[in-house]
Amino acid sequence: MRHFTQNGIDLIKRFEGFSAKVYICPAGYPTIGYGHVVKPHEDFSVGINEAQAEELLRQDAVIAERAVLRLINVPLTDGQFDALVSFTYNLGGGALQRSTLRRKINREEHAEVPEQFMRWVWAGGRKLKGLVRRREAEAKIYSLI
Repeated sequence: MRHFTQNGIDLIKRFEGFSAKVYICPAGYPTIGYGHVVKPHEDFSVGINEAQAEELLRQDAVIAERAVLRLINVPLTDGQFDALVSFTYNLGGGALQRSTLRRKINREEHAEVPEQFMRWVWAGGRKLKGLVRRREAEAKIYSLI
């Protein structure tokens, strides 16, 4: 199975930020580490360290990688793959599946992809500056050859 690169991991870490304690993300989910959504059976009452958070990130990224591999049926550069895994890590495979972004990629309309990333900047009914910056970074990485 294809894996995203260290650059992709660093991208996610940069935009998710690290939290040793559980917090509620802008979309309303209990979250810890580098954007790990806490599952009902998980107990993080004592918090986690950065190494544990990175391990959770890598485990969660496998789910995002599989979604990208399942939903995208054209060849991708490492940058394109990293950008899509970051997007899917943040929003979930369902968002990628139902997106015009996916359709543009699978039609190899790559020049139109950056603007599609920018449609995904809302959480909790609000346009978030952090999501704007993240989508801009993903679009830039996607567009690098």
